[in-house]
Amino acid sequence: MFGLFKSKTPNIKVTEVQQRLDEGAQLIDVRESHEWKSGHAPGAKHIPLGSLEGRLGSIAKERPVIVMCQSGMRSAQAAKTLAAAGFEVSNVSGGMVAWKRAGLRTV
Repeated sequence: MFGLFKSKTPNIKVTEVQQRLDEGAQLIDVRESHEWKSGHAPGAKHIPLGSLEGRLGSIAKERPVIVMCQSGMRSAQAAKTLAAAGFEVSNVSGGMVAWKRAGLRTV
């Protein structure tokens, strides 16, 4: 029973995202449209959490996926959905709050 309740989705730090993107990963921002418009990570693809299941076909399954939201909670849900669909997925710990706190660029 050890590890039974442990999350199967790895969390990564915002400082690891660019390296993963350089290695071929894709970044998906699952926040709502008004949050996305207020600033997002460069190169991110916007798929709100509520639309994710219907848009799985628009995500390249052969590339690792990194998911991000405002704080890391919704993206954790998105990561579970993606993992269940067979994607290799990581969740950005702290989301856009951590991203901005780290002084990383937004567009």
